[in-house]
Amino acid sequence: MNDNIRSDVGPATSPRTSTGIPGLDDILCGGLSRNRVYLVEGSPGAGKTTLALQFLMEGARRNESGLYITLSETVEELHEIAVSHGWKLDGIALFELINDAGLDAGSEQSILHPSEVELGETTRSVIREVERISPSRVVFDSLSELRLLAQNPLRYRRQILALKNYFATRKCTVVLLDDKTSGPADLQLHSIAHGVITLEQTTQEFGKERRRLNVVKMRGIKYRGGFHDFVLDTGGITVFPRLVAAEYGREFSAVPQSTGNPELDDMLGGGLIPGTSTLIVGPSGIGKTTLAMRAILSALERGERTSFYLFDEGLTTLFARSTALGMDIRPYVKSGQLYIHHIDPAELAPGEFAQMLRDAVEKQDVTTVGIDSLNAYLQAMPGEKYLTLQMHELLTYLNQQGTTTLLVLGQHGMIGEVRSDIDLSYLSDSTILMRFFEANSALRRAITVIKSRTNHHSQSIYEIRIGKFGVAIGDPLLGFEGVLTGLPVYHGSTPMMTEHGDSNAG
Repeated sequence: MNDNIRSDVGPATSPRTSTGIPGLDDILCGGLSRNRVYLVEGSPGAGKTTLALQFLMEGARRNESGLYITLSETVEELHEIAVSHGWKLDGIALFELINDAGLDAGSEQSILHPSEVELGETTRSVIREVERISPSRVVFDSLSELRLLAQNPLRYRRQILALKNYFATRKCTVVLLDDKTSGPADLQLHSIAHGVITLEQTTQEFGKERRRLNVVKMRGIKYRGGFHDFVLDTGGITVFPRLVAAEYGREFSAVPQSTGNPELDDMLGGGLIPGTSTLIVGPSGIGKTTLAMRAILSALERGERTSFYLFDEGLTTLFARSTALGMDIRPYVKSGQLYIHHIDPAELAPGEFAQMLRDAVEKQDVTTVGIDSLNAYLQAMPGEKYLTLQMHELLTYLNQQGTTTLLVLGQHGMIGEVRSDIDLSYLSDSTILMRFFEANSALRRAITVIKSRTNHHSQSIYEIRIGKFGVAIGDPLLGFEGVLTGLPVYHGSTPMMTEHGDSNAG
């Protein structure tokens, strides 16, 4: 997290302990309160065990002793999980309550035949191990087995309360894992625990599964509410805190910057203003990406660091086309001045994308950002009901950081009726509209600025031509009516542009 002051963070009421999970301490505004009992719940496969191991490994890194008490997984399975992430569980004690002796029909502790004797013996075994090791951090995995041993809710609640009181006297920070087999939410556990964190996993019709985290409650400390995306990959869990744009801001100069094309600068009323977003809208193949790359190249030539997020086409295609149009960007990529990220939207969560942009701005000092295109990003996540709100927060954040943002949005259709999947024009500060039209038995392109919140922009429609010379903009299309429909009526003598960008009466 950067050095910006957050208005919702108050003074800590007790010492904090880091969870060791990237992003989670940010959500908890510093970490967990020490010497308290916390509940981490989620369905099987949500990531509870991985989270718990990261919590204990962070303690080991800080020279705090850790104990993992397992009733549901064997010690061998825990080591396999650690190896899959490239970890070593050095400094962490693993205590397995279920072993070969425990499965003996004559054994007093048989989880296959729950009884009051077994519950008492299980509790005593836990206490003996805690007193032997004197850990600072404890993980208990999982409560579903303890619930089976208790047999009824009253005994189960009493047992949890007894464990909570015992750990409080031992000065332990305890994480209890629960697989939610008792129902959607065990309110008994919620009421007993000092804090509750829920992990969720959902499967999409296409693409990677989505995971998200929610802090249900946390006594005595401020925290960032709502759902936060996270990924479970080799190396563990990474959480992406939900972006709240109001928490971030810095001073910057709002002097207009050139797009690299003087005519387009004039149309925009002077150029692109830092701290604003510009939406380039038009049908496929009209030159939206080329126009965005022209502005990106201009920023690179001024010495700025830029970042371009490519959802639709491949890097090879982008490099080849840009070079053919006289805009070779490869030297800037090699020098590290231009970061190009080719993204598979089916594998990306909204929170992960927002974090990528934050890292670019805050860690890499990027001042110009291009996103091409919003269509793939939006369509790959049909289940995200509030994706438009997330995009609003993202653009507001970029604006408050003084970033110049270029957004590409494709439309369906070529000539005649053209439509968009979603209207995002209200989110942008400026909107550039591009259209195909037919004139003199040739397919031509038109461009106009239909909106600008910062400058007095041109109200005229111009012809634009894209070729090996780059981007060229001609005179206003005077005498034309219906250019934006693609089927104009001509009443004047405006010359059309040639392949070299010059006007031609023909």
